[in-house]
Amino acid sequence: MNKKHIWTEKLPPRPSNKRSGERHSVSLPARLTWKDQRGATRFATVVTRDVSEYGVYVECQSAVSIPLYRLVQFQLERDVRESDRLPDTLRQGRVLSAVYRVSPPQPSGMPQGFALRLMVTPRSHATETVTDNRATA
Repeated sequence: MNKKHIWTEKLPPRPSNKRSGERHSVSLPARLTWKDQRGATRFATVVTRDVSEYGVYVECQSAVSIPLYRLVQFQLERDVRESDRLPDTLRQGRVLSAVYRVSPPQPSGMPQGFALRLMVTPRSHATETVTDNRATA
């Protein structure tokens, strides 16, 4: 008799919100800057739709070609950086970011969108102190 044994393990329930930070819906003008495959510097004017401490989703009215995982500089326009709903990282100027989702424009009029991961040090790790451990003889 050849019996197949199936290993089953109960997994803990997944949290409904997997995000590491709280998102805020804001509509603010911003700019993306990146280098294309030939090394030429490109710019795009965008509008934020939501922001968090580690990410931002932007929409662009004109179609641009930015591939997944491309590094871009994200910068809010100077006159809107003082909003109370913005994380500190976005108030300081340019933030290096990686494109991790591209939403093409829709025939319904929905513009092209980009989800950006802000390349910043997570706050929980940045505040940890390093202890000095020395070997003793």
